[in-house]
Amino acid sequence: MISSAKKYPEQAQASNRILMGTSIEGDLHSDGDVRIDGKVKGTVKITGKLVVGEHGVVEGEVECKNAAVAGTVEGTFKIAQTLSIAQSGKVSGQVHTEKLSVEPGAELNGSVTMGTAVMRKVSKEEDNNAKTA
Repeated sequence: MISSAKKYPEQAQASNRILMGTSIEGDLHSDGDVRIDGKVKGTVKITGKLVVGEHGVVEGEVECKNAAVAGTVEGTFKIAQTLSIAQSGKVSGQVHTEKLSVEPGAELNGSVTMGTAVMRKVSKEEDNNAKTA
């Protein structure tokens, strides 16, 4: 790990952690992966993978490439590829994803829209809303 960080310094900065006991209110943007073990309230937009740990809480709008949830997520969730919800995970709200994996014991409440065509439609609707705003 250390040697790869020396060879590729951009990879060392590509992963971010919000630790337990940390609370963020506002917008969170990242070009890398993010792991949340604390609490985030607001908009989360990342180009990589979002991991919400068992003690992690996210409230608001989330956009990412892939997501793994073992904690709690409430709001609108837009995942370009795969959403995985672990046994301890709780997801409430609107979910838009290409693929979905839910372990027994996980909680999923709200609406779920799946498939690649759905993600393209969501993106087009956002573009149209941005143009009219």
